[in-house]
Amino acid sequence: MEFDDLSQPGIRRIADFSPYLDQLAGLAQGMGLRQRSNLVELERSLHQHWSLGQNNILSWAPHENGLLILVVPHYAIAEYTAVGAGGQAPKISPCFITELISGERQLSRQQIEKVARLLEVEPKFVVLRQALGGHPVETQIIEKMIRRYGINYIASRAVTQFDIVGFSLLTPFEQMTQLNSLAYSLNSAHAKMLEQDVGINFARSSSGDGFYVWNRDDGLEANINLYHFMHIVLADNAIARSKTTSRDVPRLRACFHVGSCYEFHQAEGLNPTMHDFIVGDVTIELARMIEAALPGQILVGEFLADLQGNEVKDHSQTQAHIDAVTFLERAQGNLAKLSGLEFSGERVTAIKCYLTGENMGDGQFNIRRLLIKDKHGLSRIADNAKVNIYRESAQPILLGIEDRKLAPAVVPG
Repeated sequence: MEFDDLSQPGIRRIADFSPYLDQLAGLAQGMGLRQRSNLVELERSLHQHWSLGQNNILSWAPHENGLLILVVPHYAIAEYTAVGAGGQAPKISPCFITELISGERQLSRQQIEKVARLLEVEPKFVVLRQALGGHPVETQIIEKMIRRYGINYIASRAVTQFDIVGFSLLTPFEQMTQLNSLAYSLNSAHAKMLEQDVGINFARSSSGDGFYVWNRDDGLEANINLYHFMHIVLADNAIARSKTTSRDVPRLRACFHVGSCYEFHQAEGLNPTMHDFIVGDVTIELARMIEAALPGQILVGEFLADLQGNEVKDHSQTQAHIDAVTFLERAQGNLAKLSGLEFSGERVTAIKCYLTGENMGDGQFNIRRLLIKDKHGLSRIADNAKVNIYRESAQPILLGIEDRKLAPAVVPG
């Protein structure tokens, strides 16, 4: 049985896990036919335990001629950490649950049995036609499958939000065409980055008036690539707007932030949808910022982005953070990788991205910190960003709003 031999109604084929398995496709060809058939059988079993979205699959461990999995009802995760009557402490630490749904899902047999006792569930044994071979790609594919049928917590994820200005005032047809135009700009930006060998495994989720967009890859470079991706999307949109007098192309505003989130996949008919959904502190902050953003404005939230592994300059530390200002400095520093980009047939000669502020003299500028208050009375701080894209024989593409055009509602630096 090959990857795409599974055709029963209500069951996804292994091949349908694209784009998540695109990066593994070449290596997967090196796996034996029995191993690949094993994965098809595993997919069928996981789908049954998922039970149309009633359950979440949390963890797995190889065991004899199959594997053990932890399956819990979707509502149970919240109940484990709920405060009891009279303020009684939850049965299980929220930190433990968060750790369980973060990172890799593979546990040892001893670990999965211990977790099962804490959660008061019995591990489910999935019998396969043959024991797992331990092939690295086999393990990665199983990880992808388990995540597909569960909830994933990411402590530090960069997300950008594109919002169509005046969306609710458009006719349904205009809303459709403007969303399609924005979707095209996302795809066009993705293609341009791939042409420059800059990888971005981007995902998107509807925000109602636009999209949340994030990079499925982790780390500082992945987050910076997303920031540049935002620039290219906005530039593509700006060029399209300059070439039309109709209302087919939207006017955009955008926000960028880094924070924690949950990623999951809702049921779509009888299957978990192949589209990612995202919700968490990062999307809440973006939603509040976008409400205050002006047409054409780019806002960057106040955040601390995680550094991990070789991204940490001080190797005595295992993890560190950088703030938004340092993040932007690093983003400006690696723009050379985008040299050779073309917009409307014109080669880009330079890109400058920066946070705006008042002119302090001698060529020095401070950074204006904007105080944003939402309808709930909550406050947050954001910075105004500008991007200038210079081309060989054409006018530069100027994105964002100049600092002098902003209202003077600021937070003292």
